[in-house]
Amino acid sequence: MSEEPPVEPAGPPDRRLEFAEEARSERPDLARLCLLIGAVADPSVTEEDLQRAEIELDRLAGLVPYATRVTGDWARELAALLGRREGFEGVPADYQRLESSLLHEVLRRRRGLPILLSVVWMEVARRAGAPVYGLGLPGHFVVGFGDPAELHLADPFAGGRPLTGADAELLVASATGESLDRSMLRPAEPGAIVLRILNNIRAWAAPRPERSDVALWAVELSLLLPSHPARLRYERAELLVRRGDFLTGAAEMEAYARVMDAVDPEAAVTIRRRAQAARARLN
Repeated sequence: MSEEPPVEPAGPPDRRLEFAEEARSERPDLARLCLLIGAVADPSVTEEDLQRAEIELDRLAGLVPYATRVTGDWARELAALLGRREGFEGVPADYQRLESSLLHEVLRRRRGLPILLSVVWMEVARRAGAPVYGLGLPGHFVVGFGDPAELHLADPFAGGRPLTGADAELLVASATGESLDRSMLRPAEPGAIVLRILNNIRAWAAPRPERSDVALWAVELSLLLPSHPARLRYERAELLVRRGDFLTGAAEMEAYARVMDAVDPEAAVTIRRRAQAARARLN
C-alpha cells in the first residue's frame, strides 16, 4: 500500500492577487478591497484580523434601530450610533497617519480620513439595509442617503454632521475655488473609491522619501484596478529607479514612452532620455 505524499504547507496568501480578483469581480466588495489594502500595507495582518474587521462592521450594523427601515432617518440614526456612541470622527492630525487610510486600523482607532470614515458608514448602513452611497466631492468625501438628487448628506469626518446642498457648495468652493458642478454629485463606484484611497496613500508617502515602499505598493495596487490613469505606469517606473531598480524602471519608462508616442511625442522623447539616464546609473 503506497504512502500518501506529504502535504506541502500553504504559503502566505497573495493579497495582491486577491485584490486584483476582487477589483475585477462583477460586484466588487468595497470593505474587502479596503481590508486587503491594509493587509498589503502590513503583511503581519492575518485572515483572522480581516474577518474580525468584517465582524465589527456586522456588529455595528446590528445596532442600527430596525425601525429606521420604516422611518428612513438613516443619517440621524447613524450619526447617533457611529458618531456619538461609537466615537467615529476625524481630526486634522489624522492626515499625517498612514493608519488613517487603512480600514482595519480605522475600525480599531475610531479615527481616519473622511473617505475611510465614509467607508465605515457606507458598509454599516448597507448591512443595515440603507440606500446609501458615497460622494467624492473635491477635497472631501461624504455619504448620502436615498435619491442622490435630493442631497441627504452627512459628513462622517465631523461625526455625521448633516450637510445641505449649500454646505456641499461651500466644501467644493473651499477646496477648489470653483462652484459646485452637478457632475460632482454622482455616487462613487467602489473602484473609484478605492483609487481615491490609494491616491491618498501615495500623497502621504510623497513627502516621505524613506517610505517609497508605501508609494510603490499603492501605485501597484492602483494599476490592478480595472480603471486607472495610464500615467501611474510612469510613476511606478520612477519609484523603481528611485529605489535602485534601474533596469526595471528604465524598461518601464521605455514601455510608457511607446504609449506616449501617439499622444505626446515630445513627452515620449523626454521619458526616453530619463530611461537612458536611469540605465547610465548602473555604470
